[in-house]
Amino acid sequence: MKKHSVEKTCEYVRKMIKCKKDIKMEDKMPVATLTSKGQMTIPKEVRKALNLKPSGKVIIVVEGDHAVIRPLRGNILDIGGSIRIPDKEKPVDFHKVREEVKKRVAKRMAK
Repeated sequence: MKKHSVEKTCEYVRKMIKCKKDIKMEDKMPVATLTSKGQMTIPKEVRKALNLKPSGKVIIVVEGDHAVIRPLRGNILDIGGSIRIPDKEKPVDFHKVREEVKKRVAKRMAK
């Protein structure tokens, strides 16, 4: 690398650092306001960047003193109804099971 190009690079970096110091971090980031109910609207540029659509779901992960919003994709519940469950594996009504157990216990005790 030439000395000239190193000096130019250093000068460029110094200018960028000075520029970054003059701009507050909050001035460059999208801001959302909480309502009295704790709701917020995700800013348009964030929705666009995360490819969020109306009724889309997000995960909010708390990490120390801040939170990270991540889009929820490929939820297992999205495939509901597309998988057939054999009759023998379907859940049984609790009340029917309880009544059957009562009958069997009563039958045993009667013997």
